[in-house]
Amino acid sequence: QNNREQEVNSQKIWELMQKDKSKIKMMLKVCAHCSMCAPSCFLYTHSKEDPRYVPSHKMINSIGYLFKKKGKVSRQELEAIKVIVWERCVLCSRCYCPLGVDIPGMISLARKVCRSQDVYREYKE
Repeated sequence: QNNREQEVNSQKIWELMQKDKSKIKMMLKVCAHCSMCAPSCFLYTHSKEDPRYVPSHKMINSIGYLFKKKGKVSRQELEAIKVIVWERCVLCSRCYCPLGVDIPGMISLARKVCRSQDVYREYKE
């Protein structure tokens, strides 16, 4: 069965996020959308400052989105998150938040959630 046809296990997604619930809630509360993290991302600077590459944008629209939806997302939504967490982020851990949000940790968690549903970057040979 193709992974794009598999049903999403929302319960498993929610359970994975529960382990980091306090960190996710803190991130959603503390992130001021100030974009001060933007210059620390080389993908942002090399993309001619495309706002989709701002670290906070990637974090809010991946793990933040999954948390707000309580894991109840479609396969299509997970595929969109895959683009954010694998194609717009290399997880280099250089992103800096002046308010102390662990952006790489949140992106990593979003990747873990996606992998739990067989959604991950596919490398071409």
